[in-house]
Amino acid sequence: MNPLTNMKNVLKLSEHELKNPNGKSWHDMYRDSAWIFVGGFPYTLTEGDLVCVFSQYGEVVNINLVRDSKTGKSKGFCFICFEDQRSTVLTVDNLNGIKILDRTLRVDHVNNYKPPK
Repeated sequence: MNPLTNMKNVLKLSEHELKNPNGKSWHDMYRDSAWIFVGGFPYTLTEGDLVCVFSQYGEVVNINLVRDSKTGKSKGFCFICFEDQRSTVLTVDNLNGIKILDRTLRVDHVNNYKPPK
């Protein structure tokens, strides 16, 4: 999705939520999960790089950087768990659609994620 279109959609949702204060936020359906999905980032980023970026919104307690099983190289997406679920709302609202090294991030909530053992 075009980042500008994404921002317009977020603004529409925010305006709707402000006009309907008794209604639930769309984030509310993810209130039981502290996990987010992050995709579209440069393959060269490491777990440490990702923690540096995402820890500005809360304490990162787990990260699963998905890698190719044969080469061990990043596939450009990961799952991140925060200590406090409210950090997921801040992260999704503020980092979805931003560019890092000419790549557009997709950041979204995740329900029922189970990290690999």
